Amino acid sequence: MASSITSSFQTSNLRSVFLGERNGICVPSVPVTRFGFLRKAIECKESRIGKQPIQVPSNVTITLEGQDLKVKGPLGELSRTYPREVKLERDEDGIIRVKKALETRRANQMHGLFRTLTDNMLVGVSKGFEKRLQLVGVGYRANVEGKDLVLSLGFSHPVRMAIPATLQVKVEENTRIVVSGFDKCSIGEFAASIRRWRPPEPYKGKGVRYANEIIRLKEGKAGKKK
Repeated sequence: MASSITSSFQTSNLRSVFLGERNGICVPSVPVTRFGFLRKAIECKESRIGKQPIQVPSNVTITLEGQDLKVKGPLGELSRTYPREVKLERDEDGIIRVKKALETRRANQMHGLFRTLTDNMLVGVSKGFEKRLQLVGVGYRANVEGKDLVLSLGFSHPVRMAIPATLQVKVEENTRIVVSGFDKCSIGEFAASIRRWRPPEPYKGKGVRYANEIIRLKEGKAGKKK
């Protein structure tokens, strides 16, 4: 009886990190069962913004070569190379459609993004964009000297910023700055670099802010009661 029970076990040398070395441990010789995991396909819905068609203005000419798009209008010329996740199609009536080339989550994320970027290119070369900033603070002022924007923001010296060749900068009433051009990305980057010199502080709101920016002010420390 003992021999039949012992034959169903095999002697094995096991090494455990927690228990140290154990020699001569009997473990049952049972077959190993492998467990598998089912892969569920990810369903990517079509972007609500990405599926909207883009109307090409009559004064804009486009050149589409594979994944490269070039647009030219009365205000300038822009180009962009698209990733492999999306593709462009142009109808006979001049409408551009941005479609997904792959059914992946990344392609679903890029669908709406590149549709918006494409529309910004067409609007930029035909109508243009502008960004307005406002200087708030005693002694804060700005002016344009040649190809430089000069800012007085309370530092020991004025701040000079070179204006990019593709942008136009205008100052109104010494405290309002208007940045305009046909490339929306360049306008946003230059406006952000101006604001970065003196962001609005949270107690009085002094600094450089966007024209439509809402600053939530904090309540200052109350004086000691007598």
